[in-house]
Amino acid sequence: MTPQLQRRLEQLLERHHEVGLLLAEPDAANDSARFRALSREYAQTQELADTFTASRKANNELVHAREMLADPDMRDLAREEIARLEIARAELEDRLQTLLIPRDPLDDANLFMEVRAGTGGDEAALFAGDLLRMYLRYAERRGWRTELMSAHEGEHGGYKEAVARVEGRGAYAALKFESGTHRVQRVPVTEGSGRIHTSAATVAILPEMEEIEDIELRDADLKVDTFRASGAGGQHVNKTDSAIRITHLPTGIVVECQDERSQHKNRARALSLLKARLLDSQRAEQAAKQAATRKLQVGSGDRSQRIRTYNFPQGRVTDHRINLTLHQLPQILDGDLDDLIGTLARESHAEALAALGDAP
Repeated sequence: MTPQLQRRLEQLLERHHEVGLLLAEPDAANDSARFRALSREYAQTQELADTFTASRKANNELVHAREMLADPDMRDLAREEIARLEIARAELEDRLQTLLIPRDPLDDANLFMEVRAGTGGDEAALFAGDLLRMYLRYAERRGWRTELMSAHEGEHGGYKEAVARVEGRGAYAALKFESGTHRVQRVPVTEGSGRIHTSAATVAILPEMEEIEDIELRDADLKVDTFRASGAGGQHVNKTDSAIRITHLPTGIVVECQDERSQHKNRARALSLLKARLLDSQRAEQAAKQAATRKLQVGSGDRSQRIRTYNFPQGRVTDHRINLTLHQLPQILDGDLDDLIGTLARESHAEALAALGDAP
């Protein structure tokens, strides 16, 4: 562990001990808001403290096991113990370094997912539909709740634009690296000559905040329109103007929600999406300055960045940010994203750890 990481470890452990003492004070619960904040802070560093204790214990046991080598009767047992403890110590060291990385406070947030067809006409809309289904199936595998807030279908299938909400623990942590331009290479169903076309769709992953204090929405800045929700027919076609479209006049951002039958619920959901988009815009400006050299560009909002290519003739998916190629195209489009997302998360951790190690 580098001296910089060692200092950070010592600071966090000292703070953990200090917060524990504050929580133990007789009048600690008198201020409920402060008590909740301290309890949350203590819980967030508890695993770090436990891992450090286990690491220190493994080090002490390793010293004792090496001393046993001097005893001929204990030498074989000592060698076995040393091998086991060295593996355990290395694993605990890796875990400690991971826990030292500042946690993204948005990781447990629900999210809004926006998928839009890009270049490629009808084929781009079909690809946008493929991406949306891929993410919804992934969410289903994880046991998350999803709802399609609004959708504008393409003339020959797929979506010109679709917005979905994903609710579940760790949803944003898993999907936050998916923002950007996704490219597909395949023969469109409308292509008679068998020529491969390249099309694109963009994905935006926006965290939903429970309370966004930094974003103030004034009524004078909002244009609110109601309309009748569209549908495929049957019982779910709305017979009242319950769908909501909100235009934020200063920025021109337009959001809509037609999922709920209640106009009040649709308005609340649309306002939440609008706040998320405005917050994402603010965070994008900051992230672009702070992470200009990072490959993952988490939360940068750079929709023009080509992050991934789905090549149908070769059955492969390539993530260009980390030079990862997987020959698992059917499985990935069916929502099996664990290999992709796991590798991206590990790369992000490595970058963050390197940044901590370089810090003065």
